Amino acid sequence: MANSEAAVGTASRLFDTYARMPVSLIRGDGAWLYDDQGRRYLDALSGIAVCSLGHAHPRLARVIGEQAAILLHTANIVHIPQQSDLATELCDLSGLDRAFIANSGAEAIECALKLARRHAHARGVDNPAILVASDSFHGRTLAALSASGNASIQAGFGPLVEGFVRVPFGELAAAEKALAENSSIVAILVEPIQGEGGVRPAPAGYLAGLRSACDRHQALLMLDEIQTGMGRTGRWFAFQHEPSLLPDVMTVAKALGNGMPIGACLARESVAALLTPGSHGTTFGGNPLACRVGLEVIAIMREQDIPARAARIGNYLMERLKAALDGCPGVVEIRGRGLMIGVELAEAVGELKDQAMAEGLIINVTRGNTIRLLPPLIIDEAQADEIAATVSRLIRQRFDR
Repeated sequence: MANSEAAVGTASRLFDTYARMPVSLIRGDGAWLYDDQGRRYLDALSGIAVCSLGHAHPRLARVIGEQAAILLHTANIVHIPQQSDLATELCDLSGLDRAFIANSGAEAIECALKLARRHAHARGVDNPAILVASDSFHGRTLAALSASGNASIQAGFGPLVEGFVRVPFGELAAAEKALAENSSIVAILVEPIQGEGGVRPAPAGYLAGLRSACDRHQALLMLDEIQTGMGRTGRWFAFQHEPSLLPDVMTVAKALGNGMPIGACLARESVAALLTPGSHGTTFGGNPLACRVGLEVIAIMREQDIPARAARIGNYLMERLKAALDGCPGVVEIRGRGLMIGVELAEAVGELKDQAMAEGLIINVTRGNTIRLLPPLIIDEAQADEIAATVSRLIRQRFDR
């Protein structure tokens, strides 16, 4: 039995929560991954926007080994210098004032939701609501699931957490109307670019309009930058494409650890102060190892100006895709920002990810009909050419008659 087949067989002991492909990836090198049969794959997914610096980065391997030999965990009953240093770096990059370091994006979202509830009770609102968007995705924990706008991932988990009001994504007038008509809404939670929702960027001026609306109604603007943050869109955070915009709360995770589980919830001083000792916490969050890795990720991204690289290579890849797919009847739209690109097609194309894997390219299909490309931010033009060539060839094979 081949190793990949053996791995699939032993997977029966796991919960059956993933539609896994029959491939076992065992080694990585930069933007490349290798399976247990020695075959090489170009990674255009980065573990869903996680490994932005690629795989097996030598500097990250070094600091993981160094820190593991020094101290892994102490719990948050004492000061953890790496945690404080990471909070400072994240606040400097974002313009926010304080950070809570957690283990994942879902935990960061939970922290944000609790901040919104505390904000509500400070205002005397006993039954608060949070405005969220259609087709959004904020995580798999029960509250994050309830905030998401995807009925299929909510099915069978009711009753969901109450207190969410949903409006169409990108429609500022709908959000303003909801705030004006419902005084119980105390916060807005939205993604600057919807990832699971089909790589849909917010329209120009939308986030700034939400900021103004929140200010008028004493509501918090909370941005989910778990997928868009850490340079993915060409800026450190996607909200920074809007001049002078600053949210009240922001969540970040994924690329912050380049594969090391870590997340963070950042907030303005007055909002962060709503959580006091004993009101929130985490056992593993902010441990020395995860924070040391987060600090090294930021250091590498600063030194190599990774956000600018993502903007440049992302524009290049976008133009290559548009040129190769010009006139293709099945292409609805090619959209995105930086190295977060979606190719929306006229019908469901879930099988394209399997076909791409067979050709040595790892991609993802979201919403059934949108190819989502999230390659490492370190890819070069030759690798971008390979991604564009393979994706466009598969699409044309499907739709050109």
